[in-house]
Amino acid sequence: MSASNKFPPKLLSTPTKERLKYFIDLTIGHPRLLNAYSDLLRAIRQPFSGTLVLAYGPTGVGKTTLWRKLQKQILEDMLSDLEQDSGRIPFAAIELVSPDTGIFDWKNFYKRFLLSIGEPLINHKANHEIPTINSEGKPQIKLGIRSGIGDFRLVTEQALLHRRPAAILIDEAQHLAKIASGRKLQDQLDALKSLSNQTGILIVLLGTYELLVFRNLSAQLSRRSIDIHFQRYGLDSEQDIHAFQSILLTFQHHLPLREEPNLINHWEYFYERSIGCIGVLKEWLTRALAEALEDGGNRLTQKHCARYALSTSQCEKMLYDTKEGEMRLVDSDESHRRLRINLGFKSEMNAGNSDTETASTEVKTSMPSTTKRRRRVGRRNPKRDPTGEQ
Repeated sequence: MSASNKFPPKLLSTPTKERLKYFIDLTIGHPRLLNAYSDLLRAIRQPFSGTLVLAYGPTGVGKTTLWRKLQKQILEDMLSDLEQDSGRIPFAAIELVSPDTGIFDWKNFYKRFLLSIGEPLINHKANHEIPTINSEGKPQIKLGIRSGIGDFRLVTEQALLHRRPAAILIDEAQHLAKIASGRKLQDQLDALKSLSNQTGILIVLLGTYELLVFRNLSAQLSRRSIDIHFQRYGLDSEQDIHAFQSILLTFQHHLPLREEPNLINHWEYFYERSIGCIGVLKEWLTRALAEALEDGGNRLTQKHCARYALSTSQCEKMLYDTKEGEMRLVDSDESHRRLRINLGFKSEMNAGNSDTETASTEVKTSMPSTTKRRRRVGRRNPKRDPTGEQ
């Protein structure tokens, strides 16, 4: 055992399942994770009715860790409120399933959502055409097998108003984009925005870059949504490279083995097969560790790592999808120029200007001029003439 190991020494004498569970439960608060986490927490603590939060990133970036960390913090923040009000819940969380028919099923969503917040016997309640009156004197619709989407939606609103969670967390939210036609794409987010309006509860959508199709569907949705980008680590930044190396070294120190492996000397290999996504790296090392433990638990070899590394073709596909998503988030010079033209800035009307000249002109026209104008030859400068006796 190396002196740099960070795991409890007594862990080496425990069964392999416990040693593996230790590494699986290990969470590293690296910069990208902490930035996304703080942005999400800030949005939840200062919610606005009708606001949707879109949190997206590449597959394998670590969204599951972010999901669990966020839920844990919300629970800690609400402990005192939950003790005083036993009917309240800290959050409502659901993971969307990919629809079998290729079209998102809202009725199935409401049923799964009600189950996730503890609504019992959904399909066994009586179905009344006339709503019953509850103890508070308000109409209450009970669900049955023949109940429609509207009934499930109304019961969902009532449950949320009663349970009053701090936020609605929806994981794998990119499945909302699976619809029959493009016309209904905006309707998907309109339904969620309306649910947030009716209940006053913030809705967080967590998913891959496929969520980007929802960003600019309408001016209202653009205005009422918050974007949070959970990025991978890139090679174009020394800070990112150093962060990735530090994370890899931390994983190395926490592998519950008798001999600490030297992963950091091969950081480029681990970056290459994870494309800078910490979730991919963690899952990879977990699988390799499981086999190393089965082999005696003494050391992690190159053979263990190579067996569970993603292939180059898999990495290329992941990298292509990731770069495509990253590029969609970049404001190009052309889009900036087009915006200024549509706003009516005169400096953009000269189409012959180069990009450099355009940028220079934008700066000049956006600020008031402080230089004096040149006057025509032979014309006096304005000044006060002397009066009285000289």
